Amino acid sequence: MVIISRPEVPFIPENIIVHLGNPDQQAENVTVPFPTYIKNVASATVYPTWPESAIRAIIYAEISFALNRVYTEWYRSRGYDFDITNSPQFDQSFEYERDFYDNISKIVDEIFNSYIIRRGSTEPLFTPVCDSKMTTCTGLTMWGAVQLAQQGYTPYQILQNYFGEDINIVTDVPVNANFESYPLYPLSLGSFGRDVAIIQQELNRIGNNYPTIPRISNVDGVFSAETEAAVKAFQTIFHLTPDGVVDSATWYRIKYIYNSVKGLSGLFSEGISPGELQNPFAVAWQEGDSGVWVELIQYYVRALACYYKDVPLINITGYFGPETTEAVKALQTKYGIIIDGVVGIQTWAKLDSDYKNVYQKIPPGCFENKTLYPGYLIYKGMGDKNVTLMQTYLQKIAQYYPQIPQLAVTGIFDDQTEAAVKAFDQYFLGEGTGIIGPITWSKIAAVYENLPGQNTQQTS
Repeated sequence: MVIISRPEVPFIPENIIVHLGNPDQQAENVTVPFPTYIKNVASATVYPTWPESAIRAIIYAEISFALNRVYTEWYRSRGYDFDITNSPQFDQSFEYERDFYDNISKIVDEIFNSYIIRRGSTEPLFTPVCDSKMTTCTGLTMWGAVQLAQQGYTPYQILQNYFGEDINIVTDVPVNANFESYPLYPLSLGSFGRDVAIIQQELNRIGNNYPTIPRISNVDGVFSAETEAAVKAFQTIFHLTPDGVVDSATWYRIKYIYNSVKGLSGLFSEGISPGELQNPFAVAWQEGDSGVWVELIQYYVRALACYYKDVPLINITGYFGPETTEAVKALQTKYGIIIDGVVGIQTWAKLDSDYKNVYQKIPPGCFENKTLYPGYLIYKGMGDKNVTLMQTYLQKIAQYYPQIPQLAVTGIFDDQTEAAVKAFDQYFLGEGTGIIGPITWSKIAAVYENLPGQNTQQTS
């Protein structure tokens, strides 16, 4: 058997939501632990007296099939609120609260965190299984697997016979809490993070098939004007409101079309290469990490600690120390998510959305500046009241600091504004990106508010 080390994604979900009927049929949804689901499916389809090689091959295929449904969000991208059905016509047979065979249960406990991939790809392979008597499919047939096992085939050789020589089995994949991929709040101009980078990558791939979608030249996780234009073009093509905002409907429509053009839910999919999973944002930040993104996390955590009195107040140092860990744990407790002190995708989304909801209520004195950060990046090509505000501040600062070039207050983040922001960053913070995030915003506001004659109030 060819075994490879586990990739970063996808993980094994703790639970899976099963619809007890055909997709459009009114029926109950049940949530069961993933290993329990696989034991149920295997016990409903496999005879415990079959050769163990056949049983293992079938279970590997059933695991991979289910994970493909979860990973591609096959049903959620179509508007359903479940991961898979119990109908063998569409998915795999599942009988709620049935008993399990002991030998099948033991095998599942051993291999439930393994799945099949196509070499060069990372997603769980679409591996349909059928009995070849009651149902037929283009994948593995159970009685055929039994015959091969009786001829001495190993589980891996049986799987190769049905799914090709170029497959691998990934083992020891971590189990993690699963939640819908939609990032809990709409993405729009100025948003940033891993979710934005994912959408940028997927829109660029969709654009290969739909060339009227403009290409996003810089897949950096920042929701730029280019990204907004691509989203609007996508929304126009697929009959969504062309507002440039990635809400739940647009997010899942992008997922659906992306899966379709790559054939991820088919036996001969294009696949997702490891290179496509590269992302400018880390999977998670934790104690011991440092850098600008840690500063950003600490900014959010401090602001929320000023609002929630039961969250420890921390300083923005750029180093993820024990104090930051404890404050993150306190917020995770409040949000009702895994309490580990690690800022992963779900915690990041909660911090970002919570800050945007409460920042106007953060009490004075939380930061050295009174004009609080609005909760999104401000950069070249944007135009709104906060661009106007920053231009006004920078214009005044430039009168006292000749290192900052003069600029006009136009409400549009133009070349002059970018040059002024870079110069300000370089002079006051030691580095210049030309993008106004929470650290740059706070410093610009603090410097402006401390200029002679300024007596500003907190601005929303």
